[in-house]
Parts: sequence; C-alpha cells; structure tokens
Amino acid sequence: MEYRFTIKEMPEDERPRERLASFGPEALSNHELLAIILSTGYKAGGRTYTALELATQLLNHFGSLKELAKASFEELCKLPGVGPAKACQIKSAFELGNRVALSGGEPKPVIKRPQDVVQYFKNRMSLLKKEEFVVAVLDTKNKLVKDVVISRGTLNASIVHPRDVFNVAVTHMASALILLHNHPSGDPSPSGEDIEITRRLAEAGKLMGIEVLDHIIIGDGNYASLKEMKLF
Repeated sequence: MEYRFTIKEMPEDERPRERLASFGPEALSNHELLAIILSTGYKAGGRTYTALELATQLLNHFGSLKELAKASFEELCKLPGVGPAKACQIKSAFELGNRVALSGGEPKPVIKRPQDVVQYFKNRMSLLKKEEFVVAVLDTKNKLVKDVVISRGTLNASIVHPRDVFNVAVTHMASALILLHNHPSGDPSPSGEDIEITRRLAEAGKLMGIEVLDHIIIGDGNYASLKEMKLF
C-alpha cells in the first residue's frame, strides 16, 4: 500500500505557507501559490489528494496559469476537487491581481501611440473569454480620463450603437476617443464587422466634434491598430 504525506506531515521547510513566510511569495512555484489559495485538497475514490496535488492537477488540466485564469466559474466547478467555494477563491485571486495591475495608485497614462493603450489594457482584456467593447475617453492632452465597457459578447453594429458610445463621451467631456475590444481567439485581425463599426463611429465622431483616434483589438500577446492599418 502506498503511503502519501499530507501537507501537515511534510517537513516544515517544504510546506507552502511556511516557505512563503520564510522566503516570500516570489520563492514559491505556481503550484505552491495556487495550493495556498485552495487551502485544502479533496477525497475521491478512497484516496485523499492534498492541496498541492489539486493545484498540480488544475495547472496540468489547463496547461498554464494564464489559461487557468481564463477559466469560467462554471468550468472550474466541474473539475474534481474544486466546487463552488474553491472556484470562488481562484476567480477572486485572479481578479485581485487584475485590479492591482489596473490601479495601483498609478496616474492614468497619456496616450501617444497604440502601444500605450495596449500596455494599459492588455492584462485585463487578454484574459476575457468573451468579446468586450470598451470606450477610452481622452482629454485635450490625450490623457486617459475614463474607460467604460459598452457591450459584452460578439460585436455587431446593432449592439455597439453610436448613441451609447457618444453618451459616454459627452458625460465625461471627451476631447477624443479610442475604441478597444478583444478577440478571445487570440488573433487580433479585424473582421469586416470590426471595420464597419469603426467607420460608423468615426463618422459619428466627426458630426459630434469628438475624434475617434483609433480602434485597437487586443489578442493573446499581440494587437491590431485599425488606424495603423489605415482601415478608417
């Protein structure tokens, strides 16, 4: 019969929590950090799995930490040993990380090039499972004032309406706008619908006196700027 150690039975200098306390979180592997978040393991088929083993199973199942972060609450709940409570813990941990990346007390960026936009939004938007259309409001110095989600789901001209976009612009006294959305497939190449929406909103902006500077599509580690591609 195989005897298997629980985490409590492991030498103290090998336990994730003790290692974190002694050496800091940066010294721990992804498996160990995830095990701390999960806190406990589970029992199945007459066998007990530790939190470390569950963490390893999750990372193996999704292939990477990034893919685990993309997993929906429902997907996580279906996996052995997870359930609603642990799914909430996992989603909460990743969401806190996203919020730190977006806030952190840092000043809003001044937008000088598409890469500035991508740098600010990539952590939030590259992990989304569905398309999300965002309007970024800029002031007269091209400083980001506010960003607002206009729609979620597959984009089409009926969902992204000029009325909603320019209501945000007027409310926040925009000097100019940048449009953004993500492609969950990871490929940021613009579709015909993306181009149509951009041109429609750019024309509406001319009538309103609020310039649409760009429409940026964020993929997995890459992006497409419709302005750079001269598509509007």
